[in-house]
Amino acid sequence: MSYSDSINWEYHPPRDIGTTMSEALRSFPREPKMLIYCIRSIAALLLRSWLRLYHRLRIEGRENLPKHGSYVLVCNHTSHLDALCLMSSVPFGKINQTFPAAAADYFFSNLTRTAASAILLNALPFERKTNGAQSLSACSKLLHDEGNILILFPEGTRSATGEMGRFRSGIGRLVAGTEIAVVPCHLDGALEAWPKGKGFASPRRLRLRIGSPRTYTQRAKTQESVGEICQDLQQSVEKLGMLEE
Repeated sequence: MSYSDSINWEYHPPRDIGTTMSEALRSFPREPKMLIYCIRSIAALLLRSWLRLYHRLRIEGRENLPKHGSYVLVCNHTSHLDALCLMSSVPFGKINQTFPAAAADYFFSNLTRTAASAILLNALPFERKTNGAQSLSACSKLLHDEGNILILFPEGTRSATGEMGRFRSGIGRLVAGTEIAVVPCHLDGALEAWPKGKGFASPRRLRLRIGSPRTYTQRAKTQESVGEICQDLQQSVEKLGMLEE
């Protein structure tokens, strides 16, 4: 018997084989593709340069980002710039392991938006109106793989006034009783630079503050505990926004 005869070879075709491009990009988790990784890395370099030069983005507290394990970044939400700034705060080598949760009904509503969201931003389609539990399940599986970063905006939608809305229960249900670290962040200047309804961003100075990570290992997944987690994270984000220059 030859060596090759003693090995049981198995072939596992990609999960997205036979699907349309739109279906493949909307699916999650996506099949790894080297070309997309290269395109995304180039886009990330250009994005970081644009934010640094055009918006004079200043990031404070980068040292608070966990060095190991998966974690969640949560932030106030006033603009499309929010996710871009948070993505620019993570180590460049983590670009392909960073996933902003993006509203499926907006960012994955047509092929152009789907391609930009999936290829350039590596966005995770999140159903805000239907199948919320399924979206949270996808987030949970993502975080249980080593070294992934999930970007969440617990308010659920952009604020048109800058006043922070109530943090919804999803983040609490996601991390209650787990060792997953949550890092509160606050972005200042994004509302003035690119408010809801404006066609393009103006060159307003941006400042992103990154707080200390926290975990909720001892919290049970009860309604009360979930509410307390959401309140704690909301207060942490608000405090970062009130810090002196």
